This record gives sequence, C-alpha cells and structure tokens, in this order.
Amino acid sequence: MTRIGYHASYEQFAPSQLLGFVKAAEAAGYGAAKSSDHFHPWSERQGQSGFAWTWLGAAMQATSLPFGMISAPGYRYHPAVLAQAAATTGVMFPGRFWFALGSGEAINEAFTGLARRRREHRNR
Repeated sequence: MTRIGYHASYEQFAPSQLLGFVKAAEAAGYGAAKSSDHFHPWSERQGQSGFAWTWLGAAMQATSLPFGMISAPGYRYHPAVLAQAAATTGVMFPGRFWFALGSGEAINEAFTGLARRRREHRNR
C-alpha cells in the first residue's frame, strides 16, 4: 500500500510552527510524517533546528499519524542514546514510530568537537 507523508523539515521551521503544519497535514489526509534530526539549519535563511526528539513527542501526542525520525549516531549521539530514544518513543506510541539511521553531515554532527571518520571508513 502506498502511503503519502509529510516531511516535517525541522531545520526550516520553528518547532511550534512545524507542529501546526503536521496537524494541518493530518487534517488534509496525509497518512504519515517524518522528521529530520539536525543541530544546524542548512543555511542562514532557514535559521531553526530545535531538539527534534522533544518536538517528536509533542507531534505524536497532537496527531494520530505514524512518524519517522532520521538521525545519525556516533558524533552527536552515542548509539545507545538513540536506541533509548527510539525505544521510548515506540513504547509510548505503539505501531506509529519508525526510525532511520545515517552517517550524517559535518554541519550537523561536527559541533561536538569529536573528529568525524573519513568517508571511506564510515560504512565498515
């Protein structure tokens, strides 16, 4: 079955504004939503990026949509911290949460001061 979803572009809009957008997406008939988990916006023009996991809980409580979260372990979060966040969300909202992991981008993960592994070493 095809499901059309709304991408909650977290680095683009303020959290309160984005919460209104996902409510509107549900009212318009969207069948799901997903959010990125970025520390920095992609450009100065966007200027947002609150804490996505806090926003996710509010958005899931305010709607009945299934949600996905895209995040990068290793630099910003220890994998165990992401596992705990995902498991907690899954228990609180059974059958409504999915999770995707990626390698991230320097703009979003390098702020911690930890060195990022070179690209050729990230997929091992």
